[in-house]
Amino acid sequence: MYQVVIIGAGPVGGRLATELAARGISTLMIEEHAEIGRPFQCAGLVNPPAMEMVGLENTILQNVDGALIHSPSGIMVPVGKDGRVRTHVVCRKKFDQGVVAQAMEAGAHLWLLSKPISAEVTKSGVDLQVEREGEIVNLQCQLLVGADGAHSWTRRYFKLGRPKEMMIGFQADVSGLKGKPNWLEMYTGRDIAPGLFAWVIPSGDNTHRIGIWGRPQDLEGRSVEQYYDSLISHPLWKGRFEGMKEIARYCGPVPCGTIRKPFKNRVMVIGDAAGMAKPTTGGGIGPGFRQVEAIIEKLVVAIEKDKLEESNLSSICKSFKSFRKEQDRARALRDLLVTIPDDEELDSHFRMFNRPEILELINKEGDIEHPVPLGMTLLRKVPEFRKLAVRAGFKLLFA
Repeated sequence: MYQVVIIGAGPVGGRLATELAARGISTLMIEEHAEIGRPFQCAGLVNPPAMEMVGLENTILQNVDGALIHSPSGIMVPVGKDGRVRTHVVCRKKFDQGVVAQAMEAGAHLWLLSKPISAEVTKSGVDLQVEREGEIVNLQCQLLVGADGAHSWTRRYFKLGRPKEMMIGFQADVSGLKGKPNWLEMYTGRDIAPGLFAWVIPSGDNTHRIGIWGRPQDLEGRSVEQYYDSLISHPLWKGRFEGMKEIARYCGPVPCGTIRKPFKNRVMVIGDAAGMAKPTTGGGIGPGFRQVEAIIEKLVVAIEKDKLEESNLSSICKSFKSFRKEQDRARALRDLLVTIPDDEELDSHFRMFNRPEILELINKEGDIEHPVPLGMTLLRKVPEFRKLAVRAGFKLLFA
């Protein structure tokens, strides 16, 4: 019998377990894999506020001061400033293990090689069947939390819906690639990243992560791996990638768009399982940590009082509505500036971005992790972008 069972021991599940256990809530994390931090399916960016929450600076491979963003025809716009850290590139295995270790130090328990088989919600709790290292174990808890990723068993088993968008992501680790120290690169264009962008992220020790993500409907029947091949062999960019050597490849889903009701009686989902990844960057760690921070105090009180019906969880999760609204704004801006335009229109956007007064505005307010404030400023202050604001719909963007 545990007060809380968390399915999934990734960074968001581990963060929630830490906060619960530190407040005296008996907590069990269930992880299907044999080790924490595998498989790795992420660009590995952690923003400074999220890093401050866990203090795992020892997992940082590289600091990132800004981004060099390339248009389809090669127009480059720099966003950032040398010496001002915008985000961290981490070793995800060490980072995830560090977060889960903090949970265990706080008193949470961990079962590896374990996965849920069935669950039944009763008036007094949740009866859970778990397969643990080949044996069936029966558990009881007051609250079941799914922090089990994009293809969440918890979300599917309890029919909690689907994230608004499910992207496909692909990434390769490479060595032998050079670039501007502490700056990542982004590439746009229908030939290499239709609707979104590709990235090249420095990851320390002369290594980089090269990735592509996209919406299935934009890929025109091609795989994300094929778009990756198109990037590294593209006439404009192939010289950039000459001499590199692939170390590993990864592929996985990116869920963007918080589900409308991520809870039922005594059950809730958080992080990627709830669709918390950003529609502009695909990042999920920062939003997941914010989600935990937003609910933890009220959730602990509800657990202690055993008030965990759907109506109680609805009140606890009220802040998720503002997260969803934030995501919707970000998606509208992304669609407006990147997803909908063809290559010719994208190039025209980049020419505007490259004007000195707009570059100054971008580098004053631009933030890789939080692009919405910059986008809103551009729509308000740049005459050419006001026409785009009308197309996007004032009601959505300025609500």
